[in-house]
Amino acid sequence: MVQELQQRVLAAIDENEMIDLAKSLCEFPSFKTEETEAARFLADYLSQRGYDVQLQEVDPGRFQTIATLKGTGGGKSLMFNGHIDIDPIADGWKRDPWKPVVEGDRLYGGGIRNMKSGDASMIQAAEAIRKAGVRLKGDLVIACVVGELQGGVGTTYLCQHGPLTDMAVVTEPHGAHNIMTVHAGVVAMAVHTKGRSRHTSRKGDHIDAIEKMYKAITAINNIELTYTSRPDLPDLPLVNVGVIIGGMGRDYDLKGPNFSSDFCTVLVDIRTLPGMSSESVVADLRRALDRIKAEDKDFNYEIEVPPPPFFKVNRVVMEPFELPQGEYIIDAVRRQYRTVTGKDPEKIGVVLPNSYTGNDTCHLWKAGVPCVLFGPRGRSESSEIPDEFTPISEMTLVARVLALTALDVCNLPNN
Repeated sequence: MVQELQQRVLAAIDENEMIDLAKSLCEFPSFKTEETEAARFLADYLSQRGYDVQLQEVDPGRFQTIATLKGTGGGKSLMFNGHIDIDPIADGWKRDPWKPVVEGDRLYGGGIRNMKSGDASMIQAAEAIRKAGVRLKGDLVIACVVGELQGGVGTTYLCQHGPLTDMAVVTEPHGAHNIMTVHAGVVAMAVHTKGRSRHTSRKGDHIDAIEKMYKAITAINNIELTYTSRPDLPDLPLVNVGVIIGGMGRDYDLKGPNFSSDFCTVLVDIRTLPGMSSESVVADLRRALDRIKAEDKDFNYEIEVPPPPFFKVNRVVMEPFELPQGEYIIDAVRRQYRTVTGKDPEKIGVVLPNSYTGNDTCHLWKAGVPCVLFGPRGRSESSEIPDEFTPISEMTLVARVLALTALDVCNLPNN
């Protein structure tokens, strides 16, 4: 009986339909904070197919799509989670990123890598179950969330307002042959130095905030963080000063290069190991900056975690995530991968360098939802040509494995 259901569902996987959906999604330039048009498209798409759909207003006028394939009752619930915000488009594309195209096994398009390929795969998995006429006992929730690239704004909202499920799979682009269960924490922060502005002709008593930032950057890059090293995550922790801006006042007025700066900011990204926390990172940074202040009476600083909304970066801290081995969802995905391919996944657990990234699994796990990362990989054509693509074969494999995983999990008794 189980094998018969599996074959019915696998036969309902429609690769062309999945590709068409992925293409449609790539036509939306859904950069962070600009996802609503794509969310409304998905809401219409899933409503027309009989899902119970809600548009969640995460911020005023900013929506994400949550769709549920309702179960008959008495079974475990499962969430497929993928974000619809995309990374900036690199300069130098040879193709039009907003006109997706298939070339052999590759689907090219803006945002296909991270992570509209995963979105299309998880929706196709749900569609295969629906079109096969299989009624699951538990609910299958399709969460197309916003703001993962801001630290998980949309999934954090989902965790606070529901619906939550018994288990979840997040379809980030870490490869259809890997099940990832560990990722770094991500602490994004703004470090400000404050000064006293004077005209260039009267600089005798100025305090240049940019000049003070030189000292701060040196301290940040040489920070002594508190942690216990792990051989399977050898590069962690990682520290990166990625943005600097200075000018007049907290709005960074840039119209006065004839004045010394009285406010300067760097944005810092710190990747942490399991066992570390955002609080320990900030405490370590304060110790480093306080040593400068003890030697320089004119050195004044502030730390903001997360950075101010002005910068449109992480609004939420992603703490380190490690799902304990033995959780049912790991075995379910592994078992169904074996059903589809006849072999075990290449990697289960840490997947390098992918585990140095952060993602929404940490928020789901904190909310009590065991979850794994399993999605089609994405990449750029080459270092010279930044055109993003995803192998269609991996998208199809993910859809097949996820469809069988839903059969597995959602038909477990909900005791």
